Amino acid sequence: MVDVQPPPLRTLDDFVRGSARFAVPDVRDLDRWNNRIINNLLYYQTNYFLSVLGFLVVVGYFQPFQLFVGSVVVTLLFLGFVWAAENQAPIRRFRRNHPSISLLAILFASYLFLLVLGGVAVFLFGIAFPILMVLLHASMRLRNLKNKLENKLESIGLKRTPMGLLLEALGQEQEAGS
Repeated sequence: MVDVQPPPLRTLDDFVRGSARFAVPDVRDLDRWNNRIINNLLYYQTNYFLSVLGFLVVVGYFQPFQLFVGSVVVTLLFLGFVWAAENQAPIRRFRRNHPSISLLAILFASYLFLLVLGGVAVFLFGIAFPILMVLLHASMRLRNLKNKLENKLESIGLKRTPMGLLLEALGQEQEAGS
């Protein structure tokens, strides 16, 4: 973990304005769509982290306890899933073969647990909404030449970035950088 270094913050012009190009992904080619998402998550990970953190600060200001409980629940369920996937072969195969369903299962289990606790609204707006916004941006943002070159260079040290570690935990390390 000592070698983990976040990539630089990308300019606002590159992230959403001016030179940024967006297009609806081709849902018939899931491999290409998945590749676009992974590479955008790696390239813009610092921007995504700051965007989610800003949204969490706003939600946390209004509902601090519920946001804390929601964050703890999601974190524990995610860590439990990663632990189970590392120690149980059927879960590990499922995670590698169906990463999107695995992520949805974690979010759905978090939702059910928080439903019992009564923090559904805070979970939806404080945790799930920022994740949805990140995934929408990563899905629709077209990659430029600089993005592609950076991803090729970063793919060598994929496990050295926070997003690389997260993608590895979700079973996506073999596809990143391609």
